[in-house]
Amino acid sequence: MDETVAEYIRRTVLRIPRDEIKMMLQKWGFLSEAQLQTLNFHQIKDKISQEVVQLCEENSADIKQAAVLDIIYNHIYQNKRMWSVYQMKKSGEEVEYFDITDFKKKFKRRLRSALKNVTITFKEYEDDAIWIRVAWGTPYKKPNQYKPSYVVYHSQTPYVFISASVLKGNMPLLCQALVVASNYHDIREMELRSHSLNSLKDIVFKRYSQNFQTYTTKPLQGGNVVPENADIRIVPENRSEKERIRRVNREVFGSGPLPKLEFAQYTLETMFKSDPKMDVLDKKEPFRCLVRFSSPHLLESLKSLAPAGMADAPLSPLLTCIPHKARNYFKIREKKGLFPESFVSP
Repeated sequence: MDETVAEYIRRTVLRIPRDEIKMMLQKWGFLSEAQLQTLNFHQIKDKISQEVVQLCEENSADIKQAAVLDIIYNHIYQNKRMWSVYQMKKSGEEVEYFDITDFKKKFKRRLRSALKNVTITFKEYEDDAIWIRVAWGTPYKKPNQYKPSYVVYHSQTPYVFISASVLKGNMPLLCQALVVASNYHDIREMELRSHSLNSLKDIVFKRYSQNFQTYTTKPLQGGNVVPENADIRIVPENRSEKERIRRVNREVFGSGPLPKLEFAQYTLETMFKSDPKMDVLDKKEPFRCLVRFSSPHLLESLKSLAPAGMADAPLSPLLTCIPHKARNYFKIREKKGLFPESFVSP
């Protein structure tokens, strides 16, 4: 076994929590059950990793087997990576039978025709997801196994989830290979990113939908407690306003957990509003603006704006529409009259 392969397997095992090493090696399936029985999983991880490498040497492991173990690790700990959503488009509405073998051949052929030093590994999962791991090299250097790109493609949908390496210059090659292999003709980034891959899937696969029905109001807990020396006319008014905000938030965002979205971007376009007397613009041209949002939990942050007193309820549709607009390249064109005053010059 090559020394670089041995070192990569060792480092991969070291990343795994000790209590999960046996389970992950069983999922890998490269080592036999008899070989796994010889491992002492109660010793320090460095010792375990060395013993795993020795067993892999007995089985003559290569980089492809090591890459499969890496995919298994990233599948379980997918939230450690930042994922972006891409949407592909066909020239027509025809539905073609998907052949996984043909997909793999086309993907490899297209990528290797542009770059020979590349390692490509596939693994299929039960939810029709194909995980692809691509380790990039250069015309003069072997692939760097420590900075690969990961692709998750659901064969029955036009959506692709990509966690790219730092080599952004390779993204066009990766996108071209995906388009050719899946028989699409175009691919675009949706400007929608998150560490939570499942949350992104919930949004684009419409497994999450905001509620718009009216809920029966419920009194706030402790709402009947009136502070000493307080004006009794103020307390009911505040309680009523807080309950209204809660009700509006439930109608807009729903009552269940929200998908964990961390980045969103869209384009706005409206007519520039100004005082006619100021004569700021000689020509009436559209005002264009690129809006970006980022937060550890974007939708939850938007939901908390009104209760925190930082925004009026209900929130502007430009904010609450984010999950729905995400399904259409996340490009929003707002026409005259729909642009919020806070984005407009006085």
